Amino acid sequence: MEERISYSFCDSLRKRQAEAERSMLEEFAADSYTLEQPYIRLNPYLINPLSAVVAFRTEAETAVTVTIYGKEERGNIVHTFPAAKEHILPILGLYGGCANQVELRLYGGRAQCITIRTESLDTAVPALLSMHTEPEYSGKELIFVTPSLNALATAFDYRGDVRWHLTVPVIFEMKRLRNGNFLIGTERVMQMPYYMSGLYEMTMMGKIVREYSIPGGYHHDEWEMENGDLLVLTEDPGYEVVEDMIVLIDRETGEIKKSWDLKDCLVPGEGASGGYTPRDWFHNNALWYDSHTNSITLSGRHVDAIINIDCDTGKLNWILGDPETWPEDKQKYFFAIKGGGDFDWPYEQHGCLVTPNGGIMCFDNGHYRSKIREKFLLNKDSFSRGVLYRIDREAMTIEQLWQYGKERGEEFFSSYIGNVEWYGEGHYLVHSGGIQYYGEHASEKPAALLQGDPNVRAESITVEVFHGKVIMEMKIRGNFYRGKKMHLYHDQENMPLGEAKSLGRMGVTPEFDTLIPMEPCGELLPYRYEANLTEEEDRFVFKAIFEGGQLVMLMLEKEGEEHGYFISTSKNKFTALCCGTFIEKDPRNITLNVNKAGLSGTYDVRVIVDDKKYETGIKITC
Repeated sequence: MEERISYSFCDSLRKRQAEAERSMLEEFAADSYTLEQPYIRLNPYLINPLSAVVAFRTEAETAVTVTIYGKEERGNIVHTFPAAKEHILPILGLYGGCANQVELRLYGGRAQCITIRTESLDTAVPALLSMHTEPEYSGKELIFVTPSLNALATAFDYRGDVRWHLTVPVIFEMKRLRNGNFLIGTERVMQMPYYMSGLYEMTMMGKIVREYSIPGGYHHDEWEMENGDLLVLTEDPGYEVVEDMIVLIDRETGEIKKSWDLKDCLVPGEGASGGYTPRDWFHNNALWYDSHTNSITLSGRHVDAIINIDCDTGKLNWILGDPETWPEDKQKYFFAIKGGGDFDWPYEQHGCLVTPNGGIMCFDNGHYRSKIREKFLLNKDSFSRGVLYRIDREAMTIEQLWQYGKERGEEFFSSYIGNVEWYGEGHYLVHSGGIQYYGEHASEKPAALLQGDPNVRAESITVEVFHGKVIMEMKIRGNFYRGKKMHLYHDQENMPLGEAKSLGRMGVTPEFDTLIPMEPCGELLPYRYEANLTEEEDRFVFKAIFEGGQLVMLMLEKEGEEHGYFISTSKNKFTALCCGTFIEKDPRNITLNVNKAGLSGTYDVRVIVDDKKYETGIKITC
């Protein structure tokens, strides 16, 4: 049978990187590379075009100091690697589209300057709109932003020059680990709009060290525990409700050691924000583990509240937010405002954290700025801000100690996304990542749903505040989930070699409750649906174009066994869209991801469209 659907098999990014590394190491082993004539491989792990590997050998063990020269001395990036005879060195912080000068200096010995030429930055790099720094700003770290729309993860230096960029849409929180690597969500969508297959542990080179697959997927945030295990935001694999579960993952095996369901301590629908839906009733967008109290602090956008639960029992400790509309039995968990002065509750907040002295910070989006529909504000009339509260857990009182952003009004308003960072008393970063205009005023609709509309303007503003003074402000085009400062290099070894580990497991993809009794019509799926199927090691992805209202199901069939997966052709309505990177511009484009977990054997792939079951000519073996 002639194949009508386009079919391909796609190796995982892990395996493609492993092959690229093998090729690199074979080339290095094949010749006698020296300090004067080193081996150079640009973008060795395929996804970081502003990185390279430089490798050479020395007769004696010696440390090597690498200097990546900046456009001025302040922009130099310097790192010293430990003593060795074989030096395989990660080079980070190159500029795009130029001949970069890099010095290699042996400890107490000779030096060699080499040139590494890079290609021009691609269109997925966000455009800098402005960058302003004061003398107090050190500029030794880069400012990293992670995607929310089409531009991808990028880092800027103190001048606003791009010094790091990834070319795959890894998303959500980029969290540095104690070993110098970082965690970030994979680019593999399990279910729209942004529920990913799990997490990558990566080096700054972009090399995957571990990939963690999670049955309920990953969204928004994660946390490294003191023993190395990982707290991860997830949901029930059935996706009947979303963004209301947490799992503890074994760092070495990827297996789930413990889980928390927020429905065990809260009742869905109570304290609902303006963005509430029955399916996305809590919308957990941040977590923070506090070892002092053995508790987990969480940010519930759709209840306008930050909550704290006991790590052992999962029981509710307190709720920080506007108590209005919450039932009587929950009022005891709220804080009473202490004293006078400026005070505002947070609404649909993001990025909560606990300071070293027990204070609570968050990015207060201020969306609607009320829990009463009749009092809702339009976005143009509201404000967003970073805010720091002091809470007394015994007296159950709260004070507002600091805020930044309210005074800027509409120009700093982000109806969704944003975060804060705490660098010390009086030293904070505030990232307003979701600034969106429609015409002259703040948009009432997410920019991701208005792609291509010339009236839409999306921006992000990141500021660093030092004792009341803005010492850095960066404005870039596009929306970005979070912003933070980090060094490219870390004290820990930054160049692990070898194939990445695949840990954990994918969940069983939910099937449609009722199968449609229908015999195959014997016809191939028509060309007009532009269908294609991509198989991966642990799942396959079906894409096609269907008109709204059509009945569509994908079927996996073998003798005595059928599996049916309903494909919705109705237009999705998203009230919360923290990452619109994967939203299709054409609503007729559909994507169905089916995990191989729970399947065994070889299946014929068929597609039901309205009153016909079509052949595809494709078989999938699980």
